[in-house]
Amino acid sequence: MNNTTHISSVQNTKVKQWASLLEKKHRERSGQFIIEGVHLVLEAVQAGIEIECIVYDTDKGIPAELKTDAPSATPCEWVSAPTPVLAKCTGTTTPPPVFAVVTKPAYSREALFNERALVVVLDGVSDPGNVGTIIRCADAAGADAVVLGNNCADVYNPKTVRSTMGSLFHLPVIEADLATLLPEGKRRGIRLTGTSLQAKGSCYDCDWAQATWLVMGNESKGLSPEVEQILDETVRIPMRGKAESLNVAMATTVLLYEALRQREF
Repeated sequence: MNNTTHISSVQNTKVKQWASLLEKKHRERSGQFIIEGVHLVLEAVQAGIEIECIVYDTDKGIPAELKTDAPSATPCEWVSAPTPVLAKCTGTTTPPPVFAVVTKPAYSREALFNERALVVVLDGVSDPGNVGTIIRCADAAGADAVVLGNNCADVYNPKTVRSTMGSLFHLPVIEADLATLLPEGKRRGIRLTGTSLQAKGSCYDCDWAQATWLVMGNESKGLSPEVEQILDETVRIPMRGKAESLNVAMATTVLLYEALRQREF
């Protein structure tokens, strides 16, 4: 960690550049985003994600976990800065003790077309917390990838990133035009399965052992008509109580674990 500098002012050019990454347009232009907190920084280091710099609170010092676990050869700049700088760059009044500026990972789409691929495809899921939780669940259930269609929350939104709890670095998360991608999946032998409250078939009667893309729709509107008409089937999750429906992240979890059960147990 020899490459260490100190920045004291929120008006510093670098600080302004980092703070701009709170906005999607600047993330898209730069190809970078911010990760907050010791856990996410460690996950990025261990996953080999390209890190431009790690910024830590001057008063608190480098977190012990990073001193112990972050390789000394991590090729990035280490910056100490006062709390107001960390607050400006993370958009929080009580900022974490450390954040990092990292490069968006690039993934091949071939993982989507594996012989027994299990992929989650999101159609207009707009809440960052839901998108992040779904990525985390997909990681836990052993899915091959997550695809975000148009009108989904930005995967690099700070709230989305926090909600993934590091799973963002464990499996491919790919943005795509579903009108093009879904037909390609069908041509390559993938079964496209979605959810609908009007579906007659239960998710427990569905064969999840074959190559499947699980397509989940918007929190309030469900699947868009354009996407639903491309699907091979829709299923429902049986409910015995009085709840009208499940949260999209919760429903995705139920379905992914049914797929895992069929495939491995």
